Amino acid sequence: MTTPPPRRIPLLDLKAQYQSIKSELMEAVERVFDSQQFILGPDVAQLEKELAEYCGAGYAVGCGSGTDALYLALRALDVGPGDEVLTVPFTFFATAGAITNVGAKPVFTDIDPATFNMDPAQACEALRRNPRIKAVLPVHLYGACADLDPILEGARRAGVAVVEDAAQAIGAEYRGKRAGSLGTLGCFSFFPSKNLGGAGEGGMITTNDAALAERLRALRVHGSKVRYYHDEVGTNSRLDSLQAAVLRVKLRHLDEWTQRRQAHAELYGALLGGSGLPIQLPRVPDYATRHVRNQYVIRAARRDELREFLGARGIGSEVYYPLPLHAQKCFAGLGYQAGSFPVSEAAALEVLALPVYSELTEDDLTYVAESIRAFYEGGLR
Repeated sequence: MTTPPPRRIPLLDLKAQYQSIKSELMEAVERVFDSQQFILGPDVAQLEKELAEYCGAGYAVGCGSGTDALYLALRALDVGPGDEVLTVPFTFFATAGAITNVGAKPVFTDIDPATFNMDPAQACEALRRNPRIKAVLPVHLYGACADLDPILEGARRAGVAVVEDAAQAIGAEYRGKRAGSLGTLGCFSFFPSKNLGGAGEGGMITTNDAALAERLRALRVHGSKVRYYHDEVGTNSRLDSLQAAVLRVKLRHLDEWTQRRQAHAELYGALLGGSGLPIQLPRVPDYATRHVRNQYVIRAARRDELREFLGARGIGSEVYYPLPLHAQKCFAGLGYQAGSFPVSEAAALEVLALPVYSELTEDDLTYVAESIRAFYEGGLR
C-alpha cells in the first residue's frame, strides 16, 4: 500500500479564506438578495468608486471578466481590423485572445529573463519599426509591474495607447504608483484565484480619461447610453451585484492578505536563497515598489520531475505557462517559429509556482522548502 503524504498543501486554499470572512460575506450577499438589484446595482457603483480610489485612478468601470476588460479596453480605443497590438507571448491566453477578438493582430515581443515581464528595449524597438501598432499591452505578471517608464515613453513617441494587463497585479506599485493608474487604461480580473477574487467571474477597467470611462460604460451594455438607444454595437458584459458585494468585503481585507503573501515570499527567500540548488528565486526590481505576490514562481532545473515529487508529498504547484502564445496552434498563422522568442520559451520550460496564499503557516512553507531540498539532494521519494 502506498504511504499517503504526511500533509497536504494545495497551491491555493479558497476554503480557508472563505471561513475567515464567512459572516461578512453572507451578510453582503443577503443584502443583495433583499434588494433584488442583481445587475449594475448600488454595490457595483460603490465597488467602482472604491477600486478607482484603491488603484489611484480617476474612474473604474466594472465588467463581466478580466478577458472582457481587455476586450472592452481595446474597443474603447477603436482598435480593430487592420490594427496591430504589441504584447508578450508569455502570459495567459486572454491577453492575445482579446486582441484577436476585436479583429486586430497580436504582435509579440520577448520578456525580460529576470522579471518575466515585457522587455522595454525590445518593445520600443518594435514600436519604432512597426507603424501599424496601435496599442501596447504590457502584462504585470505574477504580481509585479512591468518596467513602464520606457514603454510609456516609446508609446508616446509612437502616438499609441498603453493598456495595462493588471489581472494579476491589483495593488502592485511601479515607482510608488498603483497598477491601473499609469497607462491609458488598466484591466483587472476578479477570477476566484486572484488576490482579490470573486465568487465567479468579474473584471474592472480603470482610467484617468473621463471620455473613455463614459464609452466603456456604454460598450458594456450593448453600446447604449440611454436605454434602448444604441450609438454603436457593444456587448453584454455587466458586473453583477452579488460579485460586487463579495468583492467589496474582500477588498477590506486585501492589504492584510497581501502583507502575508509578501511575508511568505520573504520566508521562501530565507529558506531557499543561497542554497546552491539549481533553482532561481524571483527577483524584484527596484522599480517594482510593491510586489503583491499573486504567484511565487521559481525557475527550476528538472522542473517537471520536481513538480511530480512535490505532488507526491502533498504539495500543490502549477506551471504558468507551459506553452508561449506564439507557439499555440491557433496563432500558427502569425508566422512565428520555435526560437522566435527564446527567453519566453526558456521560461515555459523552467517556471514553477509554489503555494504563497495568505493562510499558509511557517511550518507549511518550511515543509515546501525542505521538500525542494530533498528532491535535489537525493531525499526519499
